Amino acid sequence: MKAIVFRDQVKLYVSAGNGGDGSAYFRREKFVPLGGPSGGDGGNGGSVYLVGDENIDSLMDLYDHPHQRAEHGEKGGTNQCYGKKGQPLTIKVPRGTVVRLEEKDGPILGEVMDDGEELLIAKGGVGGKGNIHFKTSSNQAPKEFTLGTEGERRVLWLELKVIADVGLVGYPNAGKSTLLSKMTHAHPKVAAYPFTTLNPLIGTLEYRDFKRIRIADIPGLIDGAHDGIGLGHDFLRHIERTRLLAFVLDMGGVDGRDPVDDFKNLRKELKLYNSDLETRPYLVIANKMDEESADENLEKFIKETGETPIAVVAELGEGVDEIVKKFREVMFGDNPPPELF
Repeated sequence: MKAIVFRDQVKLYVSAGNGGDGSAYFRREKFVPLGGPSGGDGGNGGSVYLVGDENIDSLMDLYDHPHQRAEHGEKGGTNQCYGKKGQPLTIKVPRGTVVRLEEKDGPILGEVMDDGEELLIAKGGVGGKGNIHFKTSSNQAPKEFTLGTEGERRVLWLELKVIADVGLVGYPNAGKSTLLSKMTHAHPKVAAYPFTTLNPLIGTLEYRDFKRIRIADIPGLIDGAHDGIGLGHDFLRHIERTRLLAFVLDMGGVDGRDPVDDFKNLRKELKLYNSDLETRPYLVIANKMDEESADENLEKFIKETGETPIAVVAELGEGVDEIVKKFREVMFGDNPPPELF
C-alpha cells in the first residue's frame, strides 16, 4: 500500500496562456467588390486561478505536478472572426492556503480561505488586433495587425495553514491523537511512543443538531519550536487560525514530565512564535488521570497555575463528553441538552 504523504508547502511554477495574434485578411468574394480588410482579433489567453476546496487537506498534488499552464488564445480568423479564447486553469487547493511570490519569505499575493473562493495568480495575455481595426479613409487596405501579449509567468510559494476551530496542543505522547479519535471519526496513528503524529490531522466533531466543530491535532511541540527546533514552524503555523486552543497535558507524568512546567513552556512557545496566541481563548485538558500520580499532580497543577483542567482518560473515553460540551459552549455560546451529544 502506498503511503499518503502530507505536504503543506510547495513551490509552484505557473504560466498563463498567451493571447492569440490578430490577423490580416481581405474579403475575396465574387459578388463583393472592394471587400476590404476582414482580419479578426486573436483570442485572449487563459488565466490561472487557485480555488478553495474543503475536500482537500494537502498540497500533495501540486508537489507532484509543480508546473501548471493555462491554454493559449488562438489567432484571429478571416471574415472578422475572433480567435478562440484560451481556457482558464483552475487549481484546487485546501482552504487556508497562503500564496507568496518567489520564496517562503516573499510578499503575500493573496490567501484562499473559503470553499469555492478564487484567487487570480497569473493573468492571461490579451489577443492582438486584426487589420479590420486599421482601416482609414486614406488606408483602405491595411496590412497591419498586432501580436497577442504574453501571459504572466510566475514562481509562487504556497503554504498551508490549517483552518480549524480548535487546536489540540501538547508535548509528544500527551494523548492528543487518542483524544481526537474519541471525539471524531478521524483515525490517527496512536502508539506508546513520541512523535507518532508527524502531520496536522483534522477531525470533525458533529452534534445531533448538525452543528460541527473542526478539530486539529497539532503534532507534538518541543522546547525551542518557535526558533525552528524540531519541526518548529512547520507545526506552529497550523495553530494560527484556530479559534480555541486546547492544551492536552500528561497529568500522570508517564514520561517523567511535570505538567506545570509543560503548561508554562507551551504557553511560552506559542507567545514567542506569535504574540497574538497569548490572548487566544484556551482550556486545559488533564489526560491520563488513571495513572498513579495523576491526582497528586492535578492538585499541584491547580494550586500553582490557578487553572481548572478537564480531567480525562482519553484512551478509555472517560471525561470526553465534558470536553465535547465545553467545545460547544465556547464555539456556539449555548448549553444544549444531553441528547444532542
